[in-house]
Amino acid sequence: MAPASSSEFNWGDALAELGGPSPGMLNIGVACADRHVAAGAGDRVAVRCLGRGRERRDITFRQLSDLSGRAAAVLAELGVRPGDTVAVLLGRVSGLFATALGIWKAGGIYCPLFAAFGPGPIRSRLELGRARVLITSDELYARKVAGARSSLPQLEHVLLLGEDGACAKVHPGCSDFGALMAAAQPAPSVSTRPDDPAFLHFTSGTTGTPKGAVHSHRAALAHLATARKVFGLTEADVFWCTAEPGWVTSTAYGVIAPLVCGATALIDEVDLEPRRWYGILHDENVTAWYTTPTAIRTMMRFGAALARSYRANSLRVAASVGEPLNCEAVLWGEKALGVPFLDTWWQTETGAIVIANAPGDGRRPGSMGRLLPGVEAAVMRCDGSEAKPVESADVVGELAIRAGWPSMFAGYLGDGKDPSPCFRYGWYFTGDLVRRDDDGFFWFVGRVDDMIKCGALQIGPFEVEAVLMDHPAVAEVGVVGKPDLLLREVPVAFAALNPGFDAGDALKTELLSFARQELGSTMAPREILFVAELPKTTTGKIMRRVLKAKAVGEPDGSDALSVQRPCPGRYDDE
Repeated sequence: MAPASSSEFNWGDALAELGGPSPGMLNIGVACADRHVAAGAGDRVAVRCLGRGRERRDITFRQLSDLSGRAAAVLAELGVRPGDTVAVLLGRVSGLFATALGIWKAGGIYCPLFAAFGPGPIRSRLELGRARVLITSDELYARKVAGARSSLPQLEHVLLLGEDGACAKVHPGCSDFGALMAAAQPAPSVSTRPDDPAFLHFTSGTTGTPKGAVHSHRAALAHLATARKVFGLTEADVFWCTAEPGWVTSTAYGVIAPLVCGATALIDEVDLEPRRWYGILHDENVTAWYTTPTAIRTMMRFGAALARSYRANSLRVAASVGEPLNCEAVLWGEKALGVPFLDTWWQTETGAIVIANAPGDGRRPGSMGRLLPGVEAAVMRCDGSEAKPVESADVVGELAIRAGWPSMFAGYLGDGKDPSPCFRYGWYFTGDLVRRDDDGFFWFVGRVDDMIKCGALQIGPFEVEAVLMDHPAVAEVGVVGKPDLLLREVPVAFAALNPGFDAGDALKTELLSFARQELGSTMAPREILFVAELPKTTTGKIMRRVLKAKAVGEPDGSDALSVQRPCPGRYDDE
């Protein structure tokens, strides 16, 4: 079966729409706000933020343009120059939008961090990203950053932002971002080219430190095109993306996609509460909704009766992201909410949706969907030293995407222009095993590496192992994913102990608490299992498939969970 593509699509049309008055230039901040003001749409609501008591705060495109201009002025005054990294550690608050757009207008690189991470992962990402400025809340700073501030010499400024713009407490060595913005005059955007870096997202790996994927301003072209293709977004829509601000989904579809389309982006400060979410869908006239299978399963558990009581809604389309969506969830959405949930597939590295189901006959429940316009993809297998697209339907191989789509990541931080080994023969190899049927629908089979898919979060075993190794009791450790009905997988750790430590319940409790403190509850292992020694290959590498078999009760891991790798030579876990 030949690679799938859509040759009729022209990315130049999207660039002409978003590029603005300066030929060859593109700035995401301008495209998301200033462009609409110039077109006479400044009074339309750009952002609707719901507070903890469901109080509503609306921000128009004109106000967003002004606030982001003030944020850019503050950053420039602090010495932020084009190409500098500005890290952002915030919850779902209205200030997130002006902050992100302000960073782009200043020419900086927006680097959001996941607020649920513990101090360890946050510190490592601040170090790897060489962040000169951190924008966060007083509460998150105190809990997650203050203790490590002295070990971050490159972090020159910390700006604190309250939920309503006012900062309750300004810690020593920090500044009140809201007050600085109020005193500043809006600054015009710096000129940026489409290929200038715009945002940085970290993605965990199976080995080594987290990898920072760098994306350019050109990514907004894919956000515009996919928002229209998958969600049909226009200026009449209210779009709700439930993603945490630290996820790439929030940057791409919580911030950029709705704003470049001129739609209203809805954000809710409260985490998942099914009854509240049903009420928001109904009361806020949400027309397009983007969430996760984990959230959908949680809402399903509250029963169909509750869902049906809110069935009189404005929803036109609903979609999910982050992990495969089962058929039951797709059909439940249609019965309970009036629209089916559509599965979409993409990664941090792809920067935008690549494969998706679509309304009408463009969907097949349980599948990833079909390839979107403007992208070429193939199912690859190795033939000798060269990877080749498979010629037949329903043959399992590794999903690969032809390099050159607009939201393609420029590389991993520190790798320069060569993000190998992901790119080979002009293709990006995703690490996902798939098959494609005769109708062009892709079906997810599994991963070719050992990433742990916990809900919508990918957890790299190495990062969890590195933290546990800091405990004096642990001699060596291996972390794998264990199946979970709600989250798909949760991390489980197998630990071999140093002499003098008792492998009992007290030490298990201590290690679990230590991991939660350092990693945060989302990344920390749910179980600690003690072993005399870890199973290893002849070259000394941990045999994770054996550990995974032990975690699920299989008698022989080498047989139960072995996976033939379609493209040998890229993966190093065996």
